[in-house]
Amino acid sequence: MIPKDTIQTIIETARVEEVVGEFVHLRKRGVNYIGLCPFHNEKTPSFTVSPAKGIYKCFGCGKAGNSVNFVMEHEHYSYPEALKFIAKKYNIEIEEEEQTPEQIQQLNEKESLYAVNEFARKFFTEQLINTEEGKSIGLTYYKERDFTEKTIEEFQLGYSPDRWDAFTKEAKENGYQAEFLIKTGLTINKDGKHYDRFRARIIFPIHNLSGRVIGFGGRILKKDDKKPKYVNSPESDIYNKSKALYGIYFAKSEIIKKDNCFLVEGYTDVISLYQTGIKNVVASSGTSLTTDQIRLIKRYTPNITILYDGDAAGLKASFRGIDMILEQGMNVKVVLFPEGEDPDSYARSHRTSEVEDYVTSQAKDFIRFKTSVLLEETQNDPVKKAGLIKEIVQTISLIPDGITRSLYVKECSSLLEMAEQTLMNELNKRLREKFKKKSQFSPPEMEQENLQEFHAEKQIEIDINDTEYQERDIVRILLNYGQQEIAFKDEDENGHPIEVPVEVAKFIINDIRRDSLSFKNPVFQKIFDEYVEYIDRDEIPDENHFKNHEDTEISTLSVNMLLSPYELSENWQKIVKIEVVTEVQQLKKAVVNSVLSFKAKMIEELIFENQQKLKKTESEEDVMLLLKEQQDLKQIGRIINKELGRVVTK
Repeated sequence: MIPKDTIQTIIETARVEEVVGEFVHLRKRGVNYIGLCPFHNEKTPSFTVSPAKGIYKCFGCGKAGNSVNFVMEHEHYSYPEALKFIAKKYNIEIEEEEQTPEQIQQLNEKESLYAVNEFARKFFTEQLINTEEGKSIGLTYYKERDFTEKTIEEFQLGYSPDRWDAFTKEAKENGYQAEFLIKTGLTINKDGKHYDRFRARIIFPIHNLSGRVIGFGGRILKKDDKKPKYVNSPESDIYNKSKALYGIYFAKSEIIKKDNCFLVEGYTDVISLYQTGIKNVVASSGTSLTTDQIRLIKRYTPNITILYDGDAAGLKASFRGIDMILEQGMNVKVVLFPEGEDPDSYARSHRTSEVEDYVTSQAKDFIRFKTSVLLEETQNDPVKKAGLIKEIVQTISLIPDGITRSLYVKECSSLLEMAEQTLMNELNKRLREKFKKKSQFSPPEMEQENLQEFHAEKQIEIDINDTEYQERDIVRILLNYGQQEIAFKDEDENGHPIEVPVEVAKFIINDIRRDSLSFKNPVFQKIFDEYVEYIDRDEIPDENHFKNHEDTEISTLSVNMLLSPYELSENWQKIVKIEVVTEVQQLKKAVVNSVLSFKAKMIEELIFENQQKLKKTESEEDVMLLLKEQQDLKQIGRIINKELGRVVTK
């Protein structure tokens, strides 16, 4: 249990743009930041972060909250885990008891998998640092690769001993269930016998965006043709190979800072470059590059530079990855290392400045790269050259942006000594074919495809006899203006006119309580009840109380009501010379009207209920009572609607 004062310290310290910025590439727009939403696939940013209010909201999918909510939603953390993550980021100490094996067993399945992986990571590190076998084999290998102690510690590298069940046995003795050891892939179950997957291998832990270990890569050091050189964790509930990038946890901040991501093939490529000082580097280890991995990078930068070792077969295979990157609307460059070199070896044999100069000077855009590779194969053969041109034009056709396509056609024309119009005609042909294929989709599929690019905020369905809209408006005003004052006319003891100020929250709460009204929406009622408790103590909670609320329903709802998709430019009035009257400038009217509208709707409901009772009532006495009540309700309704400036015809 985390003490309340510590929770408050964490929430007050956290800056939402810094927390969200660890996972999403944000750019300034006005007083807010915008970026691509990490919770759904979109091409146009609809994800807004407000530093002033300390909240975020996606106006596409509707996700919203504060720093804690974001970490919970993005990393699938519990509330305490999200608090611990933020506390670690800001170096806030949390007094916490170590969990017993019994407590570990009570964790849900995903948490159990995380717990097993963390235990394994510590076990492999311990074996590397504090055992003779680990030092002589694992540590020796790392030092031969010129990895420093700091690097080994930072990447949490380890070693798994050359024994069939060294890890499995240790884990079981520490209370970890075989079920979860097998599900993580750390332990293999064969004919009822359990043995270690990574035995006799050096270990590379794979981290998710928040630094938790989700899987492992293991490299064998002994020469054995019967065993694969590298073994990776199988997929599990916490590890999806197609969505994971090795090194992303260490690289994400630097990727944002440099506005570029270097993409390599292996674990050691990442580590060597990182140690050299090039920290914006990741690897798609264990799988070919996937769309999900590209989108993960796109959260931080639209620019990818792929680093290759120059192997011919590898270069041809890279074309598919380049096409996938371009399809996501990203910019891609390619760097080829000298023959016999790869990113790892080059980084270890050259100074940092030399490595940086090389990757900068040798970076080619995909057109120059692909053209140079394919031209070598044509050998002035016209047929082969025609095939090359078609292949490059096909790649250009994948780029979503029309202007970018045109610029690449121009460059391609120059490189291939081909008329620009000829290339443009071929490009248009490809685009028409692409459009034709899309047009063959059924209407539901077309609608779904369009939804991936254009997201309208979900509309609230309102029943004509429901008070949802009115309740929502009252809660919105409470959250946004609860502590502000509005003035009402009155008279002093001598009968002189005066204005009496009253806080918005006190006016609304007391007025609604006076008529013994309540909300139908349970979350609205929870918020209303909390206001009642505060006002009874002569206090008024501010917006932070609700947007940082432990109840995620309350915090999410509060954030949705605190952030608007529209923002008036500071220069609007100067440019357009039209004064816009804001809600806060006519706050009293907005407050009074919100309460009156709620009451008017309640009256409408009561009138409707009475009408239903009249249809069913047979007793003449009951009919007369109901008719009298109906007249009274209609009279009250007319008075309220007159106050609202509405014309009531019946």
